[in-house]
Amino acid sequence: MNINDFNFAGHKAIVRVDFNVPLDENGHVTDDTRIRGALPTLKKILSDGGALIMMSHMGKPKGKVNAKLSLGQIVKNVSDALGVPVKFAKDAGNAGEEAAALKGGEALLLENLRFHAEEEGKPVGVEKGTPEYDKAKAEMADRQKEFAKKLASYADVYVNDAFGTAHRKHASTAVIADYFDKDHKMLGFLMEKELHAINSVLKNAQHPFTAIIGGSKVSSKLGVIKNLLDKVDNLIIGGGMGYTFIKAQGGKIGMSLHEDDLMPEALNVIKAAKEKGVNLCLSVATVCAQEFSNDAPRKVFPITQIPDGWEGMDASEESLANWKKIILASKTILWNGPVGVFELENFAHGTGEIAKYVAQATKENGAFSLVGGGDSVAAINKFGLADQVSYVSTGGGAMLEAIEGKVLPGVAAIEK
Repeated sequence: MNINDFNFAGHKAIVRVDFNVPLDENGHVTDDTRIRGALPTLKKILSDGGALIMMSHMGKPKGKVNAKLSLGQIVKNVSDALGVPVKFAKDAGNAGEEAAALKGGEALLLENLRFHAEEEGKPVGVEKGTPEYDKAKAEMADRQKEFAKKLASYADVYVNDAFGTAHRKHASTAVIADYFDKDHKMLGFLMEKELHAINSVLKNAQHPFTAIIGGSKVSSKLGVIKNLLDKVDNLIIGGGMGYTFIKAQGGKIGMSLHEDDLMPEALNVIKAAKEKGVNLCLSVATVCAQEFSNDAPRKVFPITQIPDGWEGMDASEESLANWKKIILASKTILWNGPVGVFELENFAHGTGEIAKYVAQATKENGAFSLVGGGDSVAAINKFGLADQVSYVSTGGGAMLEAIEGKVLPGVAAIEK
């Protein structure tokens, strides 16, 4: 069912949202992007005259109640954003009365789903690989189904609008969908936008298509890189993962971050890129320091000649100049991951420049740009460029798995 075609009047809708927003030490929301992202779906339900039940996780309480991770802290933020008073159910697994009392046009927020171990469905306190673990896993699967069934009993329509958790097979993101027929379960507007943006990149890309993949580890993005080799014209690899590629080719990288066990895979990627005619572009020089500190003295070395005792911390001007030419000549751009130690101000320059290049290619040259992943999104926002790229994804992990070609459980559950 398509959400645009559904009239929620007379219905109770339970919506999986991603309200895992950052809080300060006093429990105040410091960035309400995720709340605002869900508003089109939530307001559609309320304006139709439907009753709205929202459910989300926050943080990683691992099945235990934690006041610092209570969604009760954000009720006012959600109320203000929606423009209606939001009621609060203090136990997501025991909210039947609150849900039953809800009238059309009213809204209810459930407490953090992950206060219940059943939400994630992982056995607690049992060691993996033991007979006890296998037994506990089977028991937990049954408990997860019961928890999902309980959540489903609160409403007659299910909407999944939490792209950030679409790659998880949790009670609220996938299992719950089994308790609704195909005419009463659907994706929300945000999910539809996310999937459309990813499809624009993977299936309908205009060429030249450039992917910029950064971050610290090759291991976390190897599947993505391999899948992209069949789609892109240019693959820019920056950040910590680049040093594994350099060392694999015999370069000296000092004490830069790298993964020795991934060097054979790095060589395979280099070989595959050559065979497929993909322009694989690594750094040519890097800004280095002798300690992982914002105030450490900086020095630029050729990427293959970093002395012992020095580590790569940021992309050099020479590398950025090469990447700028490629990015500005592109018609489709995918960016995931920083090209330096973005969290340290003195080593954030390279990532900031990438953000500017992507925005420039979009605004001036008409490229379609998809940006995702915490640091990439932070950079785009930090420099005030979020409205100058085509789409900023709310889900780093989900976006990566989709780009890797994996089926997202949260999407598959709606479609079956």
